[in-house]
Amino acid sequence: MPPLFSPFPLRSVTLRNRIGVSPMCMYSATDGLMNDWHLVHLGARAVGGAGLVIVEATAVSPEGRITPDDAGLWSDAHVEPLARINRFMKAHGAVPGMQLAHAGRKAGAASPWKGSGHLADEAGGWATLAPSAVAFSAGLHRVPAAMTPADITRVQADFAAAARRSLAAGTEWMEIHAAHGYLNHQFLSPLSNHRTDAYGGGFENRIRFLLETTRAVRAVWSERLPLTVRLSCTDWVEGGWDIEQSVELSRRLKAEGVDLIDCSSGGAVPDAKIPAAPGYQVPFAAQIRREAGIATAAVGLITAPAQAEAIVREEQADVVLLAREFLRDAYWPAHAAKALGISLSAPPQYARAW
Repeated sequence: MPPLFSPFPLRSVTLRNRIGVSPMCMYSATDGLMNDWHLVHLGARAVGGAGLVIVEATAVSPEGRITPDDAGLWSDAHVEPLARINRFMKAHGAVPGMQLAHAGRKAGAASPWKGSGHLADEAGGWATLAPSAVAFSAGLHRVPAAMTPADITRVQADFAAAARRSLAAGTEWMEIHAAHGYLNHQFLSPLSNHRTDAYGGGFENRIRFLLETTRAVRAVWSERLPLTVRLSCTDWVEGGWDIEQSVELSRRLKAEGVDLIDCSSGGAVPDAKIPAAPGYQVPFAAQIRREAGIATAAVGLITAPAQAEAIVREEQADVVLLAREFLRDAYWPAHAAKALGISLSAPPQYARAW
């Protein structure tokens, strides 16, 4: 059995293989409510053989949405649409995962095919929050309000409430989004966090918001189920967040009950020079796994079956997460299995083709 297709147990959950669907925004929800698009999109990847399917970055509050079209979990009305999707994915062998997010200063933008820039209030935009009153870029030009202590407490409570709703919807794998320049990452990076209070300045202060948020989520999230965190392991900018800080933060997160670090990078500033190439982020997953003693997921331009197999076989990461490749091929696991000399059990409806 190729290691890529070996089971992966974490707490009481076991992935049927080491292949996961990375959370990818669909910008297709209405008032945060998931719909038939999400069911078909996510369900197809479960049918296609993925061991884990993580629902897109899902906002913990209306103000935390990247765009007005984002999925959300800020009210009980959002639970059943998600539960419907989770039931389908689980029925077809995939562990249903969730990524909880708050966009911070990147919130209130247009969806990519509508321009991506910040929306004016009269066009559906809204006031944003961040660690510091610093805009992201010319395109995302809105200056956020620096969060007060009351804002911090409220947003952390929003994460916990959304985790509770996700649990009620049958989610079995939770990920806190602390990457790609969104709110948790904004606190971590000195490029976006200019605070002088207990949440800014040195490393210990900059990690405080995420540690407290993690603690709040772990308190309501079932002890039986995995809790994970996605990090941008480096900002790719001198003086920004880096891999050494990510390793130490991963040690602290493990002590808070986090089970796995999803290792991505970038997003803190618009002008970072990112050396994107196949597997360019895998070394981060390998280093954190080795030095922090915690399971990791590798992500980023992983496309070929042999490449994914090598990552797991060489113990660079425990799980590989694919994004764009799954958009191109919902049945990538089945095709990868065949390339590696094995076959997956097909749904009976598809058995004649597999």
